[in-house]
Amino acid sequence: MLIKTELAVAASAMANGPAPNQTHSGVMRGAEGYSASFRLGWLSPLLVFCALLLCTRPAYAADAPEEPAVDLTQVSIEDLMKVIVTSVSKGEQKLYDSAAAVFVITQDDIRRSGVTSIPEALRMVPGLEVARIDANKWAVSSRGFNGRFASKMLVLMDGRTVYTPLFSGVFWDAQDTMLEDIERIEIIRGPGATLWGANAVNGIINIITKHADDALGGLVSGGGGTNERAFGSVRYGAQLGAGTSGRVYLKYLLRGGLDDPQTGREEHNGWDAIRGGFRLDSELAGSNSLTLQGDYYREQLKETYLNPFPGVASFDYTTPVSGANLLARWKRTFSDTADMAWQLYYDRTDMKYAVIGQQSNTLDLDFQNHFKPGGNQDIVWGAGYRFTHGKLSYPLGQILLRNSQDDKVYSAFLQDNVTLMPERVQLIVGSKFEHNDYTGFEIQPNARLLWTPNHKQTVWLSVSRAVRTPSIGEDSLSLAMSGPQVSIPPLPQPLSSQLLLTGSTDLKAEELIAYEIGYRVEPVKRFSIDAAAFYNVYRRLNIYKQGVPVPDFTSVPPSVVIPMQLGNFGRAETCGVELSTDLKALSWWRVRGAYTLLRLLSTKSEPGASFEDVGGENPQHQVSLRSSMDLTRDLDLDLWLRYVDRLSAFGIGSYLTLDARLAWRPVKELELALVGQNLLHDRQREFMPQFISTQPTAVPRSVYGKVSWTF
Repeated sequence: MLIKTELAVAASAMANGPAPNQTHSGVMRGAEGYSASFRLGWLSPLLVFCALLLCTRPAYAADAPEEPAVDLTQVSIEDLMKVIVTSVSKGEQKLYDSAAAVFVITQDDIRRSGVTSIPEALRMVPGLEVARIDANKWAVSSRGFNGRFASKMLVLMDGRTVYTPLFSGVFWDAQDTMLEDIERIEIIRGPGATLWGANAVNGIINIITKHADDALGGLVSGGGGTNERAFGSVRYGAQLGAGTSGRVYLKYLLRGGLDDPQTGREEHNGWDAIRGGFRLDSELAGSNSLTLQGDYYREQLKETYLNPFPGVASFDYTTPVSGANLLARWKRTFSDTADMAWQLYYDRTDMKYAVIGQQSNTLDLDFQNHFKPGGNQDIVWGAGYRFTHGKLSYPLGQILLRNSQDDKVYSAFLQDNVTLMPERVQLIVGSKFEHNDYTGFEIQPNARLLWTPNHKQTVWLSVSRAVRTPSIGEDSLSLAMSGPQVSIPPLPQPLSSQLLLTGSTDLKAEELIAYEIGYRVEPVKRFSIDAAAFYNVYRRLNIYKQGVPVPDFTSVPPSVVIPMQLGNFGRAETCGVELSTDLKALSWWRVRGAYTLLRLLSTKSEPGASFEDVGGENPQHQVSLRSSMDLTRDLDLDLWLRYVDRLSAFGIGSYLTLDARLAWRPVKELELALVGQNLLHDRQREFMPQFISTQPTAVPRSVYGKVSWTF
């Protein structure tokens, strides 16, 4: 749902008065920029120590073994290009042979980056926009249209879709697990709707946890610091019988609130969460395998609402959130080229925000069959059914939707990989066929061409259609929120306004036609390049159309009611380039870079309808540079430098930030790590609240320590 940013920011500004560098509408216009005269403060000793280690590296070279302990620097570039991915074709294939813009975050990437949440890890990926709104809220999207309620990105956890039916997006606080148990995160930028269905418009994030056989024994980790107040995880895995293994885990975190951008005072937006779960993997007779896994979590999310609705004052609130899920997957392998699988999962979520409460229960059944009918064809097909029952409540009575909603989705897909020239040219064609309760029947086809001139190069092309179906939040919305002041001649003074936002039951699916091209090459043995470019055409985008303002002289003071009707009034065109590089500079040093260029080419809308500043809500340029060094066999140093371009819609200037991690293993089973984050700034704003007016925050400079013990 695209909601005009100026309206949400203006509502906050009217409640709190104009801030510096703000116009009367409340839209921040000032550019903060990056100042080279930053203060390192009390963290300067950490950076000095890191610099000394860099300078003394040659003295340790003779002490380092020929095979360092960390797998990262021992894996060759060629081996990395052979990493197996499953999200592109719903079957195993080499990343190098994937006809899509794919990026893989490994467990080693997660460990050595020092991140403490999944959204933080996603900052590594070219083509993704990741910004922190406060301590428990994130804005994550691919190729534009970012925001807390971004709805064009499909997120999966071990093949289980985790988007909320409230707005077809993701509450990132609820999508968590023990980071040490994540095997990899596969990210596809661009449409994946042919295999995964509606809402896989701009990309797919598939979080894949380790097989139980790969997590045997015990692991205990914990730590704390200035913002990461306290965190800890414990996991134990064991063989339960012939061909059967399992694990259980428990995780806790206590995160402090982020700072007020103006005063530097910590605000009421902390995060307190506990979760636990299990996974069971069993190899059955007759080439059958079974996986059972589940999770349960409870959270306390602190929030400060700033006059969210007319007549509702600012207040602090703590949101209780809980949920559980259970997944069963059975797979039968007939041969190296034929298999089938059934998957069933249940998910329950219960959230009680101050402005809206939601209970949802989802049941999903999925079938998939893979076979090769001939020497040059590889077919995968499947069918699925998803049922969601949701109940909504409105504590403040300002948001009105239906009290309950039953959503049903029926789907089937077919994809054929045709080898035109053995080991050289492949054509991949397919389509998803889906029926939903909002827009009826949808077809989402795609065609991809893969050319491999030699084992060092790959070129791919694709044309895809994907749709984003409406949600209950757009279908039946009725919401009054504060708006900007309005002048009505001949009245001498402008009047305050209320925006009356209403949904529509006549919405059609938002549509994307995407054109992509990609190129992968290993020009030399220690260096690889992965590049992708795209041109996207969006039709029938959901935006608001303003009606005739109506003065209300019965209110005190008098005001103006501005009706805003949601509809398929928008169209946009975007393009971009995404680049990732991997250099094994030395046997003990790996450097990885990423660059993103995103351009909003044009927007069009019907008379009376206007876009929010969708271009100004996404950085035009992003750069990431990660350095991983094994200084000795038991001492690691990791540095991560990121540049993010300005967000003109929020008045946030471009910035440069640095994270650093120093880890020492006195014995093989024990690791001690010190991590500094956002080291170049006292505090840095990354995004602004949208739609629901909560306290804006800035990310402070922080440091934490961590201890990990395996047994």
